[in-house]
Amino acid sequence: MRTPSPSGQHRGFARMFQPDRLTLGLMLPLAPLENGIPDMRGQLDLAARADRLGFATLWVRDVPLFDPQFNDAGQIYDPWVWLGQLATVTRDIALSAAGIVLPLRHPLHTAKAAASVDVVSGGRFVLGAASGDRPAEYPAFHLSHEARGAAYQESVEVIRRSTAEDFPRLSGSFGTLEGLDLLPKASGRYLPMLAVGSAQQTLQWIARNLDGWVTYFRPIEAQKPRIDMWRSAVETQAHGAFRPFATSMFIDLADDPDAAPSPIFLGYRLGRHRLLEELDALARHGANHVAFNLRHSTRPAGEVLEELAEFVLPRYPSA
Repeated sequence: MRTPSPSGQHRGFARMFQPDRLTLGLMLPLAPLENGIPDMRGQLDLAARADRLGFATLWVRDVPLFDPQFNDAGQIYDPWVWLGQLATVTRDIALSAAGIVLPLRHPLHTAKAAASVDVVSGGRFVLGAASGDRPAEYPAFHLSHEARGAAYQESVEVIRRSTAEDFPRLSGSFGTLEGLDLLPKASGRYLPMLAVGSAQQTLQWIARNLDGWVTYFRPIEAQKPRIDMWRSAVETQAHGAFRPFATSMFIDLADDPDAAPSPIFLGYRLGRHRLLEELDALARHGANHVAFNLRHSTRPAGEVLEELAEFVLPRYPSA
C-alpha cells in the first residue's frame, strides 16, 4: 500500500502523474534549432493548442548562457518570464522545467519565482531541478562546478521550507534568513520538486528528498533497469510513497503510421503505431510520463500535435 504524498494533492502534479499510469507532455520550444537557436514565433499559440488538445505538461528549459559547444539555447527566454507567459495562455495543462539549474541561482530567488508561477497558474507548476551540465557557465557566475552537488542539496532544503513555512530560520552558504518571510507560499503550501538527471546525487537521496525523477531517453532495454533501480530506491527510502519516473523522447513522427523506428538524437523517427508500441513498453515497465521533444521533426509541429492528440493521447490521457 502506498503512503499518501502531499504532492498528490497538487493540481499540476496530479495532472502529470498518477500511480500505474503513463501521461504525455511536450518539451518547448516545438521548433527546430538553427545554429542552436529556435524560432520562437508561434510558440505561445502551439502551447495553447497543446492545452486544448489535452496534453499533460509543457516543459521549459533553463539555459542561462549560450554555449556554442552545446549549440542549444533552449527557448532563449528566461524560464520564469516564459512560464509567466505560458500561465496566461493556458488553463489546465501542467507547467514544469527540465530543469532549473539550482546551483547557479540564489535559492530564495528560485523559491519566490517558483511559488509565484505556481500561484498565478492556479497551482499548475512543478519544479524540475537540475545541477547543470555545462561547466563553462560556472566561472561566469563565480561558482564552483565541482561544488554543485552540495549547492543543489542546500537549495532543495531552502526552497522546500521557504515555500511552505512561515518565517523559517535558515542558514547556509547562501546566507542567513531570520525574522523575514518569503511570499507567496506555494499552492497548498507544497511545491512538488523533481530531480532532472541525477544532479550529482544518489537515487536514494533523490527518493528521500524529491517527488520524482526525470531522466534522459534510453532504448527500453536500457531504460528498464533505470526504472527498476528507481522503484527500489523509492521502496526503501520513501516508505512506499508514490514517486513517479519520467523521461524525454525526441520524435520525428513519420507520415506513414507503420514506419519502423530509426534512431535519431535521443529518440526515434517512427510512425504512430510504432510509437504506441514504445509507449506501451514504457508503461508496462513502470514509467509515468514521457515528454516529447519535436526539435528534429520534419513535419510542422501543429500537424504532429493533432496526430498525437487523435491517435496517441486517447490511450494515454492526462491524469
